[in-house]
Amino acid sequence: MTTLESGQRSDAPTSGAPNVPDRPALEGLESKWLETWQQQGTYAFQRPQGDPAQTREQVFSIDTPPPTVSGSLHVGHVFSYTHTDLIARYQRMQGKHVFYPIGWDDNGLPTERRVQNFYGVRCDPSVPYDPDFTPPAKPDPKRQVPISRRNFIDLCHQLTSVDEKAFEDLWRRVGLSVDWSSVYTTIGDETIIVAQKAFLRNVARGEAYLAEAPTVWDVTFQTAVAQAEIEARDYPGAYHKVQFHPTDGSDPVIIETTRPELIGACVSLIAHPDDERYQHLFGTTVTSPVFGVELPVKAHPAAEPDKGSGLVMCCTFGDLTDVTWWRELQLPARVIIGRDGRILRDVPEWITPGPAQDAYEQLAGKTTFSAREAMVGLLRESGDLIGDPTPTQRKANFYENGDKPLEIVSTRQWYITNGGRDAGLKKTFLQRGEELGWVPEHMKYRYDNWVNGLNGDWLISRQRYFGVPFPVWYPLDGNGEPDYAHPITPDEDVLPVDPSSDLPPGYTEAQRGAPHGFVGDPDVMDTWAISSLSPQVVCGWERDPELFKITFPMDLNTHAHEIIRTWLFSRVVRAHFENGSLPWKRSMISGFVMDPDRKKMSKSKGNAVVPTDVLERYGSDAVRWRAAKARPGLDSPFDEREMKVGRRLALKVLNASKFVLSYGIPEPSTPITEPVDQALMSALQLVITEATEAFEAYDYTGALEVTERFFWQFCDDYLEVVKERAYGAAGEDAARSAHAALATTLDVVLRLLAPFLPFATEEVWSWWPHQGRNAGSIHNATWPTVDEVPNPEGRGDALLLDAVASALIAIRGAKSSAKVSMKTEVARIEFAGKGEVLERLQKVETDLRAVGRITGEVQWAESDTDLDVAVELAQA
Repeated sequence: MTTLESGQRSDAPTSGAPNVPDRPALEGLESKWLETWQQQGTYAFQRPQGDPAQTREQVFSIDTPPPTVSGSLHVGHVFSYTHTDLIARYQRMQGKHVFYPIGWDDNGLPTERRVQNFYGVRCDPSVPYDPDFTPPAKPDPKRQVPISRRNFIDLCHQLTSVDEKAFEDLWRRVGLSVDWSSVYTTIGDETIIVAQKAFLRNVARGEAYLAEAPTVWDVTFQTAVAQAEIEARDYPGAYHKVQFHPTDGSDPVIIETTRPELIGACVSLIAHPDDERYQHLFGTTVTSPVFGVELPVKAHPAAEPDKGSGLVMCCTFGDLTDVTWWRELQLPARVIIGRDGRILRDVPEWITPGPAQDAYEQLAGKTTFSAREAMVGLLRESGDLIGDPTPTQRKANFYENGDKPLEIVSTRQWYITNGGRDAGLKKTFLQRGEELGWVPEHMKYRYDNWVNGLNGDWLISRQRYFGVPFPVWYPLDGNGEPDYAHPITPDEDVLPVDPSSDLPPGYTEAQRGAPHGFVGDPDVMDTWAISSLSPQVVCGWERDPELFKITFPMDLNTHAHEIIRTWLFSRVVRAHFENGSLPWKRSMISGFVMDPDRKKMSKSKGNAVVPTDVLERYGSDAVRWRAAKARPGLDSPFDEREMKVGRRLALKVLNASKFVLSYGIPEPSTPITEPVDQALMSALQLVITEATEAFEAYDYTGALEVTERFFWQFCDDYLEVVKERAYGAAGEDAARSAHAALATTLDVVLRLLAPFLPFATEEVWSWWPHQGRNAGSIHNATWPTVDEVPNPEGRGDALLLDAVASALIAIRGAKSSAKVSMKTEVARIEFAGKGEVLERLQKVETDLRAVGRITGEVQWAESDTDLDVAVELAQA
């Protein structure tokens, strides 16, 4: 057996026969190693021993987005989560105790909708609880059975548990090295305790408050919607030219509106303060058409002179600009749209009896769409509609899960301050963005733009059922009306609580809903209000102080860029209030995976690639390889054919490793003496340096590229040029040098590729024994360092490998052009090039002769070119 000189490495390969299968294959590797990793706890978090203040730097903690289990995943999700895993695996091999939990976002509207459709039920809190309830045998989503809130929540838990198992199986298949013993859910007891405790402290500090205010409202799902959940979509509409009448009897003024049904809710006409056309109107009043309500004309810089007539209605409330005007100009509220999206049936007090009231009654109870048509008819009758409506495509706001335009209604909701109405707080959160490390750096601008664009506080309450309830009750007065100004809250030590079934201190169940009794807050927290506390949940905030000290603030936050405005920002807000810090040190943001036409993948568009399909066809290592090609922050078009390249690489790892190990496992003492072997060691050191620097900069793509490029050069060129010598063609010492170089390179390259191809590299690693920390799984082995590669006094010349590659390409090309076998002998060959290139090739003439079947004369001629090769083949 030959030996290998490895310097001072204690973790070098040791002697022993490799256990290499006869026909290595990728098939079966995933199930084999997933089971092994689970049994051996390969990725379980091990707390470092010692004082937490001293061991914090030994830990690397990661905050990952809890996927919505009621939704569906596509290959874009797999890419984003794989990016996180690449960093986790690298840090683990760097010796860090990697804290890498995962959770499931299983509460909120998407889950409720899935349960409704799956079981054919709907939640009705007025229905009593049925302990023996069984869902319909044949669910009908169009004829849903009303059930109690408690029965509905039970079904939510049942279905999400099934969904969670499917999600876990998928992520295991992808090879995520998370600690599966630390899975959390956004509706689990520990999460509820954290969410309720943080909320109570927000209230106590004045950061959370209850207010009656204009609320963005989804009429389909009957719930409030936060600014971060709003999507602007194209929506067909029409411009209506409508005239209002100045009270001084002068000529009518014209406004253009897409929502004439809101004329009854109009409280003012507004123009830009510099618009010369309306200077004479500021400070005067006009009357509205049809209803004859007197309205002031005011100036505000948000009015757009070049939009329509430049004079606009302010209605309460048509859009968010109306809310701004209403608040800043201190206008009255005249709301006519209810929570159901219909015109209120009761005639409002500002509509006077007579023709105005008769007109209003023609709108009452109608949807906004029907009311718009009716209002157009009334305007035609009054002569206040100028011409016909002009069709247009306008932008309307939608709830991200909804299909009808949002309305703005007045409701009582819980809010958390976020800088939307406090310039000083906004500045604070912008500063937090400065403190955070961004990968890539330009993603910070998205954060800044979101914070700068906030126009209101964070609405955190939802009128839903499956979620974390607000731990609040309200006392009732003698008439049974809630006293919202004096909410009742529990002590923290009794959390979690559900106010719909639990009692406030000092009350009995008989007082629920009774005069002088109490009522529980019926709402639940927005899902972002819960997941915004994921760092506190996973790090054991006030549950496990020692764990919290060694993991918080976390080292890394990862997700795609579309939730910077929601999940990222909301966690910054909560950590700032609760911990006085950022929740993590760095945020790594993924781009989107696009279809071949560069459109974002989504289930609704029908262009999403199901991850199980590509995983089944190409294998996890191939999918991970393709994911690693997508750089942080950049969108990446997806072409399934690229997976074949990744699969080819994984298979090459198996086959090349088998070839290398066919020479046996060297002892750790053989010198590497041959020039091309030394050149390989020098190149290997450069690869280690560049891959490490790339990973340290969170450039996993760069680390893969440099490693993969070297690996293919190793396989295509070095293995070919050294093969004959390794078999002993140039003597025993030269063979030993080749064996040592081969084993060293394989040992290092496997570890460099391990984060990307965890299954193939683990398989090869198991074929021969290792010592020290490198014993066992490759994923707990050490990340390679330059010092462990033998290159005495730096004698290796990495450029020699490039020269050899060029020579081999020329020789192979000549034989291919001649359409002869690669084993055909070369009768004569001339290398012409620069002196330093020729000098390098002369050092490896013996190896070139062997691999190229050069039996005749080798000539060397200096020239100005890098390298030209003339080949004369032997006659057959």
